[in-house]
Amino acid sequence: MLRIAALLMTLCLPVAAAAQQITVFAAASLRGTLEEIAQQAPSDLRLSFGGSGSMARQVAAGAPADVVILANTHWMDWLTNQGLRTLSAPTAIAGNTLVLITAKDAAPLASLDEIAARLGNGRLAMGQRDAVPAGSYARQWLQHAGVWDALTTRLAETDNVRAALALVARGETPLGIVYSSDAIAEPQVQALLRAPSDAHDPITYLAASLSPAGDTYIANLRTAASAEIFARHGFAPVPE
Repeated sequence: MLRIAALLMTLCLPVAAAAQQITVFAAASLRGTLEEIAQQAPSDLRLSFGGSGSMARQVAAGAPADVVILANTHWMDWLTNQGLRTLSAPTAIAGNTLVLITAKDAAPLASLDEIAARLGNGRLAMGQRDAVPAGSYARQWLQHAGVWDALTTRLAETDNVRAALALVARGETPLGIVYSSDAIAEPQVQALLRAPSDAHDPITYLAASLSPAGDTYIANLRTAASAEIFARHGFAPVPE
């Protein structure tokens, strides 16, 4: 009888709930960083990466996201203005810088004034200027340097910054403008020049949640352990 009673008690115990899946829509430049952070997190994560404009539009259209992380304030402001009732106030989680890149064994470059000559018949890879934050920042940098007008017809604009990185890494374009974190992530490229801090708007990654699970995920991104991972991948502290 005691064995039967114990068996009945066991059968009546609640089944442990499966780990809740957290879906994150994030800027493409965060791929390696968030994947490493995910290895240390107990939650069941689904990470989706793309250009910030694309991620913002998908969330606004009702994509089932718990968190959205975008690479500039413009797209986060746009998303906030779409009237999503569950969208939290944005939280800054990291910063970044822009670099001009080329193949790892290419010759150095003294200034942006030399870009046109170095391109030859090739193109300058960068994110799409009106939709991809890295492309918008790149345009500001080139305008600040006074070379934008000479390069507008010589661009290879991509849907996200990692696609621009890949063009240079594969040798399909001789030069590109990407984030410092992207250059660190790709061994086939080297950084030639770094953008001055006053050459473009501050590069700030903003995260917003759409669920309680999303709140928990963002809190994890702000821990010391996550900050160390961001720094190792080339991201800067949050701009003041």
